[in-house]
Amino acid sequence: MASREQFSSKAGFVMAAAGSAIGLGNIWGFPTQTASNGGAAFVLVYFVLAFLLAYPALMAELIIGRHARANVVTALRSISTGPLTYKLASLAGFSGLIVASLILSFYAIVAGWMISYLIASVSDMLGWQGASSWLTSDSFQRNVIFLAIFMMLTMGIIAKGVAGGIEKWSTRLMPMLLILMVGLIIYVLMQEGAEEGLRIYLLPDLSQIKPALVLDAMGQAFFSLSLGVGTMLIYGSYLSEQESLPRLGAIVTVVDASIAFIAGLLIVPAIYVAKYYGADIFTAGGELIAGPDLIFQILPVLFDSMGGVGAIVAFAFFLLMSIASLTSSISMLEVPVSYATEESGASRGLATAIIGLTIFVISTVILMNFEALFGLVIDLTTVYSQPLLGVMLCVFVGWIWHRDNVLKEIKKGHGDIESTLFWKIWPGYVKFFCPVLILATFIQSIIG
Repeated sequence: MASREQFSSKAGFVMAAAGSAIGLGNIWGFPTQTASNGGAAFVLVYFVLAFLLAYPALMAELIIGRHARANVVTALRSISTGPLTYKLASLAGFSGLIVASLILSFYAIVAGWMISYLIASVSDMLGWQGASSWLTSDSFQRNVIFLAIFMMLTMGIIAKGVAGGIEKWSTRLMPMLLILMVGLIIYVLMQEGAEEGLRIYLLPDLSQIKPALVLDAMGQAFFSLSLGVGTMLIYGSYLSEQESLPRLGAIVTVVDASIAFIAGLLIVPAIYVAKYYGADIFTAGGELIAGPDLIFQILPVLFDSMGGVGAIVAFAFFLLMSIASLTSSISMLEVPVSYATEESGASRGLATAIIGLTIFVISTVILMNFEALFGLVIDLTTVYSQPLLGVMLCVFVGWIWHRDNVLKEIKKGHGDIESTLFWKIWPGYVKFFCPVLILATFIQSIIG
């Protein structure tokens, strides 16, 4: 394993890990969850739970990954203690590969829509209304074409490897994402209606903090760090032994939570600006419209209301969403590709091409049976599979892998870890509390 690739810098890892965590769900999921769950009260609970739940689970993945320096299947097998736990490791590892691939299969469809709307904003500026109509249609042909474009972009980055692909593009795309987001926030906050959204987002009503809100915030904190499918485990496997895992994990958690908060400063006021201009932002049941309907129905009303500058703002927004899509998709594809290259001996380019093409075919099948499969695949992966896989990773670190070996791994980059508050709390926390909290989220998701 001496020749195994590594991130060339701490900043490269932080950008890649934050990019993995900051995707479409983070940018539209967190803000709409916030607006639907008491506004600022949800934000407050989310930040608390990001460290109470997501950070400990993230640490479990990073520690296993760096110790094993291998793909998710091999990594879990390497800390097994007998035939039964070896089988459990295989089950959890292969489940992670499948779930990551299935998440990418529906994610790439939505990301293709983002690219299509990005190009449509350019055709609007050029006055090509026919092209804009086709680009914003929901035709199978359009969907397949832009799905293919997005998958080729993702595959192109992964084929270049860790330093030359994942790290290189993450360190380029993440600053662009932040610049675009801040620029859009400044513009949106200057519009009529933004003040109402800002007030809902920033002024907490503590009476809104109820069990359902806490569980929703817990789920958002867990999912926003893309935990449970092995992406952070893989990224951890590319880290140098000189790096302090507790510090890096804390940085990634802070960066992710902060960008989620910044995204809320854009999306929540934008929703209420769109309301000011006549958009219906609530469903028949009185809930805030979320997901693709928010992006493709409500926000275009906002862009249209801006007159000539609307197409420019739309371009910046859909460029932001496309970048967020790409920084997440590369981490998902890396999960199965790392397994294929290490276990079969295939070149990275060949493994990327075969797995990427397979995921493209799955995505096309979903498009051909959209009503039946799209929501089903989302629920199967994010509602049911991710929490259970997250519990399994906590069980491996807390119950199966010997505590002394866990300590030995962490001490490589943090020699005095035993004297820190982290080591006094984390081992027992990830062993007992983390699995219970994640399972509570899982049960709430099913009941809800």
